[in-house]
Amino acid sequence: MEKEYITEFEKIEAVLREFLPAVPGEAWYSKVFPRLDIKPELTESLLDPGRDLFSRGGKRWRPMLAHLVCRALGGGDAALPLLPLVEYSHTGSLIHDDLEDNSGQRRGKPAVHLIYGNDTAINAGAFLYFLPLTALEQWNTEAEDRNRIWQLWAEHLRFLHLGQSMDIAWHRDSAYFPSLEDYTLMTSLKTGCLAHFAALLGAETARISLKNLPPQKPGYEINEGLLASLGAAAQKLGVGFQILDDVKDLVSGIKGKERGDDVVEGKKSLPVLLFIQTDTKERTAFVQHCFKAAGEGGVDVPEVEEFIIALTEAGALEEAQKQGRNLISEAGNAFSVLPAVDKEAGRLLTNLTELLQ
Repeated sequence: MEKEYITEFEKIEAVLREFLPAVPGEAWYSKVFPRLDIKPELTESLLDPGRDLFSRGGKRWRPMLAHLVCRALGGGDAALPLLPLVEYSHTGSLIHDDLEDNSGQRRGKPAVHLIYGNDTAINAGAFLYFLPLTALEQWNTEAEDRNRIWQLWAEHLRFLHLGQSMDIAWHRDSAYFPSLEDYTLMTSLKTGCLAHFAALLGAETARISLKNLPPQKPGYEINEGLLASLGAAAQKLGVGFQILDDVKDLVSGIKGKERGDDVVEGKKSLPVLLFIQTDTKERTAFVQHCFKAAGEGGVDVPEVEEFIIALTEAGALEEAQKQGRNLISEAGNAFSVLPAVDKEAGRLLTNLTELLQ
């Protein structure tokens, strides 16, 4: 994390640790499991997988996005108590994603399901979707405001799972390759939607904290137009981030994962789809051959390297990287014209896009 973000990062980490502490106390149990007298050892298999994955680190850019949007719009730290809605939903989705993809590593260690078992991983991952709702339950605001945030959270979680189902269906059917339009829709849902939610969460918490105060500047208002603009920019940021991650998997490997994991998975990523745009029949057959070999033999089979070389020489990796960076730059440009009340937070928000390239 860049030095100028450290203070904000520490605020975010403190909130997240509060909701999934290393050693939960009585207050945590009464908050999460009210009316139950539970022995701590009974919850170990429920909490350990999430704590394990969370402790391995992570960019935390989604909660940072929500926090900085709120700050920039004049809401100060109002979004902080609700950031578990973003990050723990993301963490739960990672546990499930690794199990569904049969991934071997996540954040430099064996995937959670390989350590704790599939059944425990599924249950613990699902729990991480519901745990952050305790933050919403405790949030000191009017019922109308709480319902608005709950509605946004539920809507975006449905979007996320729709995107994931599309991705799963595509890599299970080796003969099917989606159109570029369908690929964009899938990434907008699977990856873009949590970024979209984060931006709206930041804006809504700012609006709620300011609604009883006079406008911060002439003509300034957190209205539907501003929400739509922020959401669209954040979604582009999420899609661009996903594209660059897919490129990195094939070029240098993603930190904490094995290079070529996506080939083993048979992932129909943007570089692959760009590659088959020309010489479609021949290249599609080549891709299917490499996917089959990698799926059977793992990342060390020669077909993985052959596949990466072919995509590189065809310019598919370079073009995908260009498109990903363009999307992130477009998001940064949109953030830069935000009617920021807190200028420093506005600057940090705009610069956040540069850290993700």
